Amino acid sequence: MDARAPDTELATAPGWRPDRCDRIALVLQGGGALGAYQAGVYQALHEGGMEPDWVCGVSIGAINSAIIAGNRPEDRLEKLQIFWDRITARKVWHYTPDGDIYRKARNLTSSWLTTTLGQPGFFKPHDLNPWLSPAGAKTATSYYDTTPLRETLLELVDFDLINARKMHFAVGAVNVLTGNFLYFDNKKEVIAPEHVMASGALPPALPMVKIGTDHFWDGGIVSNTPLQHLLDQDDRKNSLVFQVDLFSARGLLPRDIHEVLARHKDIVYSSRTRYNTDVYKRMNNLKADFYKALLKIPENQLSNEERATRDHLAHLPGMTILQMIYQQRIYEGDSKDHEFSATSMREHWQSGLDDTRRTLQRRDWLAMPEEGMSIVVHDVHRERDY
Repeated sequence: MDARAPDTELATAPGWRPDRCDRIALVLQGGGALGAYQAGVYQALHEGGMEPDWVCGVSIGAINSAIIAGNRPEDRLEKLQIFWDRITARKVWHYTPDGDIYRKARNLTSSWLTTTLGQPGFFKPHDLNPWLSPAGAKTATSYYDTTPLRETLLELVDFDLINARKMHFAVGAVNVLTGNFLYFDNKKEVIAPEHVMASGALPPALPMVKIGTDHFWDGGIVSNTPLQHLLDQDDRKNSLVFQVDLFSARGLLPRDIHEVLARHKDIVYSSRTRYNTDVYKRMNNLKADFYKALLKIPENQLSNEERATRDHLAHLPGMTILQMIYQQRIYEGDSKDHEFSATSMREHWQSGLDDTRRTLQRRDWLAMPEEGMSIVVHDVHRERDY
């Protein structure tokens, strides 16, 4: 039986969402090979009839987002499976003995093959190493060519569907010259494969992507989670948010240099959910206080602008965030984000599937916040509210 087979017991009526929920959002962090975990999260939502109407990603999260937004609901899971099966198709070992030491060796072999050969349907080494390339040459600013990824995106993603705006879609990237982080949003511009590739162009491995007159790198350099883009929306929609993180800010004290490298990467690329949500709460509290102050002013003493502000603040949106964070296995090291074996991919996928199924069983967690509570965060791995 396929580990990714659906669990029919969890399925609900298609289109289901909690009372007073105006939007289901899927927010996907960057993390390379760990992105299969996000595919498992989507499968669980798909099984539960909870298709997102907002999807936003960075790096590998941008690719998964594009596949989801760029396909009809009935085709999304299949296209995700095609993508992940394709980029993890290379055989590493035909047999791996049982035990962590053997799995560590296998994973190191897999990551070494990725480094030397690239990954099918994703990226391949340049014919000439950048250290041997003259300045200005196409091969001078990265180790790999992402032409295979562009071909894969054109095959698996219907960009006309993304640009039809049936689902809100956005991906984050960084302008190479200015260092500014920005979102390519289908509500504001026409999305092409280059926008998705730009979000995942992590230097120095992958080449910068030119869009218009500007060049872009992976958004994870500045911010590895696109939650802030959702928090910045001023549309007063109550939102149920599935934030899927691939690096955990919490971890163990390193005991050797390999663990130091792994822990460093976790801290650098982990999301800042707690900080973002705390800022959001403070801003909403200030808005609520401002609204109460405006209510105390007689109607005839308010300007038209003040009345409009009062009416706007009368219905502040609520947000429930369900945070899934990939839990690293003991045999995974600092190469976990570029270890693309099929075995690891299936493990990551299954982890996302299991974590989300457990989360969806907590129906009390899916409810919108009570009046006056602007935001609530739940984490299945901590089993308590923030």
